[in-house]
Amino acid sequence: MHYEGPIYRPPSEANSLLIQATVGCPWNRCNFCMVYKNGPRYREREPAEICRDIDEARETYGDHVRTLFFPAGNTIAMRTDRLAAICAHARKVFPQLERITVYGSSQYIRKKGPEDLKRLAEAGLTRVHVGLESGDDEVLRRIRKGADGATHIEAGRMAIDAGLELSIYVMLGIGGRSHTAAHVKGTAAVLNAVQPHFIRLRTFVPKINTPLLEDIEAGRFEMPGPHGVLEETLRLLEALDTNSNLASDHYTNYINIEGRLPDDKNRMISRVKDALTRDESDFRPFFVGTQ
Repeated sequence: MHYEGPIYRPPSEANSLLIQATVGCPWNRCNFCMVYKNGPRYREREPAEICRDIDEARETYGDHVRTLFFPAGNTIAMRTDRLAAICAHARKVFPQLERITVYGSSQYIRKKGPEDLKRLAEAGLTRVHVGLESGDDEVLRRIRKGADGATHIEAGRMAIDAGLELSIYVMLGIGGRSHTAAHVKGTAAVLNAVQPHFIRLRTFVPKINTPLLEDIEAGRFEMPGPHGVLEETLRLLEALDTNSNLASDHYTNYINIEGRLPDDKNRMISRVKDALTRDESDFRPFFVGTQ
């Protein structure tokens, strides 16, 4: 099996087979992300190469693989015929597959359109992991995400209507102290409109060699502390009106909360309120990420 450049996968794909389908990220402009900034440039691997890797994985692991993730950073941007072909091949080689998953930004999901998304679902693609980060247009513009709130809503509904599961990531603290209220309001509005299957919380950690770290060091971006992030979490939970699984399954977060909305909403709110009674020194220290 062949891998090129950084290979990342969501925590929920920890037990998944990783077969690289694309290299790099076609957008690669988010000012908080360092993953692909030094290359390699985005490209699609040839389907024949990918299928050979799938066949090699079958020889190595047998035919009992149940979950498969196709890195790299934005594989939904892959040409539809190619992505559909490798999904179908994987389903053939691994008859017990329960899930095939990719990363995908909203602007590339929208470019696919309803028919291509449905085609991918029929070929065996199951779930798309989408970095929403924020639903507020000003925050999205500042972090150079490449999509506004309306685009996130359109793409999210389009994916769900096509039969795909949607796992959306929210980045707590990414609005800074100055935009925390707008960040929460806009994010809740997008999530309520989309009704994703999964909402996954992450806390913004500045990374080396990124423009946003330069802004922090220059005083142009003021990060919220642990209590500020927890207040955002509380306000977001209070504003959510979704039927979604929510998790904060990531090392960046100050506390872990998980449950089903709306059933477990009050329990999760109580957990955040309890955390807010603790001194900020009880939580993990500030750090700059290196990967």
